[in-house]
Amino acid sequence: MPHKLPLATLIELAQSKTDEATRRLGQLQNAHTSAAEKLEMLLQYRQEYIDQMNLQMRDGLPSAHLRNFQNFIGTLDKAIEQQRMLALQADTRLAHGRTDWQLSKRRLSSFDTLADRVRQQDLLAMNKRDQRDSDERSARQFYLRSATLAD
Repeated sequence: MPHKLPLATLIELAQSKTDEATRRLGQLQNAHTSAAEKLEMLLQYRQEYIDQMNLQMRDGLPSAHLRNFQNFIGTLDKAIEQQRMLALQADTRLAHGRTDWQLSKRRLSSFDTLADRVRQQDLLAMNKRDQRDSDERSARQFYLRSATLAD
């Protein structure tokens, strides 16, 4: 049955691509989670630093220390913006990875459905052959019985 070999090859290729898309999706999910956690950590650190600055300002803070606080907060703000961009990129990559995975799964499912149809057609053809062979045996036996009775 020549149509089985190419279909089996297509299914194996589709399964490999689906497995690779699944691994890639896991990596993208991890990168997304990591980027979000880093952003959250930077935001918390910034808030703690501002809280510390406010506390020290109540007790009286020299202007040099205030400038240092403000400069450091500015540096943190830049880092936060960079991390936000990285988190957005991770979101985009994750969405693309999810789409690729869904397409791979859909393609594999299509090939599996096609293979099921081929198996059903083969089974139907085999059943028809078996029925035809059975009918031929029955007809031969009937013919032999009739010929024996006629003698």
